Amino acid sequence: MKLDVLKLDGGKAGSVDLNDDLFGLDPRADILHRVVRWQRAKAQAGTHSTLTRAEVSYSTKKIYRQKGTGGARHGSRKAPIFRKGGVVKGPTPRSHAHDLPKKVRALGLRHALSAKAKAGELIILDTLVMAEAKTAILAKQAKELGWKRVLIIDGVAVDQGFALAARNIEGIDVLPTMGANVYDILKRDQLVITKAGLEALEARLK
Repeated sequence: MKLDVLKLDGGKAGSVDLNDDLFGLDPRADILHRVVRWQRAKAQAGTHSTLTRAEVSYSTKKIYRQKGTGGARHGSRKAPIFRKGGVVKGPTPRSHAHDLPKKVRALGLRHALSAKAKAGELIILDTLVMAEAKTAILAKQAKELGWKRVLIIDGVAVDQGFALAARNIEGIDVLPTMGANVYDILKRDQLVITKAGLEALEARLK
């Protein structure tokens, strides 16, 4: 698969042959779903908590005498049937993370890249280096290129000047190659990869 390489100013900088193992697959929704679910479960805080009968703050004194009241026998206001009593089998802090084989994770990333290529939402950029790394200049260039909700993947490290210029622009996110993941790729309208990013991705997923 061949794609044109663009510059930040919108000009062309030749073309590049994309690896079919990364960009030529037929995207499978089941694999993408498994990887996204694994990512979101891992990111879930799991801090939900309720107070059990042992943790509710109340006196341990018997609330009224055992006999003669005409009511049911009760010994504690901490019982679940009372207002503000302890919760039975409520949620406790825990991790929601689950295991997913490395091969499935790598396959998911390949399918996410292929999905963007197949949908025509993949852009190859020459480099992120700017002559003058300023937010206003980058925002104007992004508007001219039609970037609204994009994820930009650079090489091993992101160019510092570009990262600072893009930091306050809504809709533009920049990641190094090792940060590339299925969820972030799929939730953006466009995927922009630099030539250095392409090489690093091929090395990562070989």
